[in-house]
Formats: sequence, structure tokens, C-alpha cells
Amino acid sequence: MSGVNWGGLKTLYIKEVRRFFKVQMQTIWAPAITTLLYLIIFTVALGREGKTVMGVPFADFIAPGLIVMAMLQNSFANSSFSLLVGKMQGTIVDYLMPPLSVGELIAGLVGAAVTRAVLVGSAVWLVMLAWPSVSVTPVAPLSILFFGVAGSLMLAFLGLMTSIWADKFDHAAAVTNFVVAPLSLLSGTFYSVDALAPTFQAISHANPFFYVISGFRHGFLGEADSPLMVGGAVLTAINVALFVACYSLLRSGWKIKN
Repeated sequence: MSGVNWGGLKTLYIKEVRRFFKVQMQTIWAPAITTLLYLIIFTVALGREGKTVMGVPFADFIAPGLIVMAMLQNSFANSSFSLLVGKMQGTIVDYLMPPLSVGELIAGLVGAAVTRAVLVGSAVWLVMLAWPSVSVTPVAPLSILFFGVAGSLMLAFLGLMTSIWADKFDHAAAVTNFVVAPLSLLSGTFYSVDALAPTFQAISHANPFFYVISGFRHGFLGEADSPLMVGGAVLTAINVALFVACYSLLRSGWKIKN
């Protein structure tokens, strides 16, 4: 086929969206409630007596980080599932036989993962909006849009690479527990990086999740721990590199076509 197979791409995208939307209580609303519990616990534990960070109440400071952290984790969870469960159940042929190019396959899988991330982020934002002790009013929508989508893309590509490499759910869970969770928790979600010692500041600046959370927080507070242009450039470069890696792996058929 010449050009883009828009019909096939649309079908794959809708299939992947319907897959997680059928269990939306588990894939969308449950993460929203869990994230709200994080906010309540940390606000009660650390937000008493008018504690402020970067000149704003502690609850307002951590809320944007919690929103985008839920987006990142769910983007990874979605894209790391499809090919893996296909390999385990013997249905991987459903992804390989249709007349879809490698780029179209990536676009469908990653697009669905980003869609889930945006829906989860919106659900978390709506829940927090109704919570009386926190303010999540956007002040820079472009920062929210760019860093939310760029971060979700990064984790979607990482999840797709994980699903290609993994042979069982334990492998994907290991990446979640030992890579995604630590990097997201140690990225400045619950603290300002400027308050750390110089060594730990340098370590934080080497964490790509830090730029996602810093830029996303700017969308709500108008303040960031790092220059927005630097964060945008870093995330763009990482996403391009991850796309190339996913494209190369899928095109080679490594651990998929054997």
C-alpha cells in the first residue's frame, strides 16, 4: 500500500482505546482516587502550619506533580500491555498481519497510551478541583499541554520497548517497580529540587521525569525548577531517540517474529 493506511491506523487506535475504556473504573478513575489519597496523606503529614514551597501552599505545590505522575505511570502501563499480552496469548499475529507499517503500528499503540494518560490526568484534575484545600487553576495552558503530552509520549515509547523485550508480566512489572516508580517519585514531585544539596540537584537534573514535572508544574504555578526551553529540548531529544529505538526493534522483529 502506498501512503498512510488511515483506515487501519484508526481501527488499531480505536481498538486500543476501547480495550482500556471497557474497564475505565480500573484504568481511569481508580488512579484518580489513588492520586487524591496521595495528596490528602502528604498534605496532612507535611502541609500543616501553613507550610509553603516556592511561595505557594504545599498542597498546591505537589498537586501538579501528582497529576502528571499519574499520567506517566498509566501511559507506560497501557503501552507495555498490548504486545506483551499478544505474545503470551498467541494473538501477536493480530498486530503483525494487518497491512500496517511499523510507523502506523507505533502511532496506534502510542496514541492510545497518550489518550489514556490524558484521560487519567483530566480525571485527577477534576477530582482535585473539587477538593477544597487545593488550587489547581491553570495559568499557562501551553506548558500543561506540551509537558503533559511530551512526558506521556516518553513513557508510551518506553512501555512499547518493554512490551517488545518482556516475555512475561513479571518483566514488565520489574521495569515499573525499579525504573518508572523510582524515577517518578524522585523527580521533585514532593519537594523542590533547589532545596537539595548540589550533588543531589545534579542527580535530579539527570532524571528526565524532573523536566516533565517541573514544566507541568509551571502550567499551574507559573514557576519551574528548571528553564522551560531546556526541559522542552531534553524531552524532545529523548522522544526522538525512543521512537527510533522502537522503530528499529519492531522493524527487526526482535522477540516478536521468532
